[in-house]
Amino acid sequence: MKNKRFTKPEWAWMLYDFTTNAYATIILTAIFPIFFNAVLGHNTLGLELKGYAQSFIMLVAALSSPILGLLGDSKGVKKRLWASFAFTGAIITFLLAFVGTRSWVLLLVGYILSNIAYNCAVLFYDSFITDVTTPDRMHRVSTTAFAVGYFGGGTMMLLITAALMIFTKNNTLAAEISFGVTAAWWILFSLPMLFRVRQTHYNEKPVREVARTLFSQLGGTVKSIVSNKGMLLFMLAYFFYIDGVGTVITMATSYGSTLGLDSTLMIVAILTTQIVAVPFSILFGRLADRFTAVRMITIAIGVYVVICIVGYYMGTSIESAVPGTAAYDAAVSQGQVLFWVMAGMVGTVQGGIQALSRSQFGQMVRGERSNEFFGFFNIFNRFASILGPLLMALVTTVTGRSSNGILSIIILFIAGGALLLASRKHIHLASSEAASSGETSSGETSGGAASGGETSGAEAVASEG
Repeated sequence: MKNKRFTKPEWAWMLYDFTTNAYATIILTAIFPIFFNAVLGHNTLGLELKGYAQSFIMLVAALSSPILGLLGDSKGVKKRLWASFAFTGAIITFLLAFVGTRSWVLLLVGYILSNIAYNCAVLFYDSFITDVTTPDRMHRVSTTAFAVGYFGGGTMMLLITAALMIFTKNNTLAAEISFGVTAAWWILFSLPMLFRVRQTHYNEKPVREVARTLFSQLGGTVKSIVSNKGMLLFMLAYFFYIDGVGTVITMATSYGSTLGLDSTLMIVAILTTQIVAVPFSILFGRLADRFTAVRMITIAIGVYVVICIVGYYMGTSIESAVPGTAAYDAAVSQGQVLFWVMAGMVGTVQGGIQALSRSQFGQMVRGERSNEFFGFFNIFNRFASILGPLLMALVTTVTGRSSNGILSIIILFIAGGALLLASRKHIHLASSEAASSGETSSGETSGGAASGGETSGAEAVASEG
C-alpha cells in the first residue's frame, strides 16, 4: 500500500456510511423498535411482528438483488439506481415522523418500504468499493468506512435523540423528530457520493439489452460462482454468520423491551456500541492485513456466540422470576447491566465482521462485474436475514420465551464459522486469481479504460492520493 492517504472518491464513498449507520441505529436498532413496541403496548407482539416484517423485507431485497446487480453493471446505471433508492428511502423515513402513534399499521408499512429502499441502495453502495479503490486497499477502506459511520452516523444520531428527550420531556415527540433528522442525515451525506464517486468499471451493453437477456445472464453468473469454489464457500459461510449478526442488530432492543428493560438505558447502551465500534473497526482492518480477514472474521464469530449465551442467561433470569417480587426486580437490574456488557462486546466486532466480509468478497470479484456478483452476494445476505429473525420469532412464539429465541441464533454462528474455517485455502486462492486477472486485463475489460473518458480505480488512487 504505497499511498496511505485516502483519495477524494474513497472519502466520498466512506461518508455514505454516515447514512447507513444512522438508519441502522435509529430505525433498525435503537429508537424505532422501542417506539413500535410502545405503540403496541410492550408485549411480545411487537417482537413477533417486527421479526416477520424483517423477514419479508429481506425476501424482497434478496429476490431483487441479482436483477438489480446485473442492471447496475451497465454504463452509467449503477449510480442512478443507487440514488433512486437512497432518496426514496429517505423520503419514506421522513414520513414516519408524521405517522407517530396514530397507526401501528402505517408505522409497520413505512418501516417495510423504507427498509427495502435502504437495502437496495446498500447493494449499489457496497459494489462501488471496486470503483473507488484497489484490492490492496479494500480492507482498510471498508473498515474505516464503518468506523466513520459509527462515529458520524450512529453516535451523533443517538446524541441528537438523547438531547431531544431531555429538552422536550416527551419521548414520543423525540422519537418522531429523530425519524425526520435521520432522513435529513441520509440525504445530506448522500451528496458527497453523488458528486464525487463515479462508476469506473462497467460493461458496454445497453441496459435494455441486459434486461432482454436477463435470465440467461443470471444463469451465467450462477455458473461462474459455482465454478469458483472459494467464492461459493465464502458466500455460504457468510449466509449463516451474517444472519446471526443481522438478527442481533435488528432484534436487540425489541428483545430487551420485551423483557421489560428500561428504554433510555438501552439507547445509552447502544451508544456505547457505537463508541466502542469506532476504534475496533479500524483495528480489525489493520489486523486483517497482518493475520488475514478470514481469521479476524472467525474471531468475531466466536465473540458473537458468547454474546448469545449472555443474552440467553439475561432473558431466562428475568422470565423465570415472578413479576412484582424482589427476585424479579433483581433480575431486571442484572439484565440492565448485562445488556450494557453485551452492547460493549457487540461494539468490538460488529463493524469489523461486516466491513471485512464486504472487502473480502470485493477482493474475489473483477471490477466490471462487481455489481453483478454483489447482487448475488446480497442474496445470501438478505436470505440469511430472513432466517434469523424468523427463527427467533418462531422459537419465541412456540416456547413463549424470547430467551430461547436469542439462544437459537447460536446455530447460525457455529455453521458459518465451521464453513469459513474449512474453506480458508480456497478463499485465498480465489482472491489471488481475481487480483491476477485484474492485472492482466487492466485497460481491456474495464469500462473506464474502454471509454477513454474515465480512469480506473488504480489510476484514481495514484492521481488523487
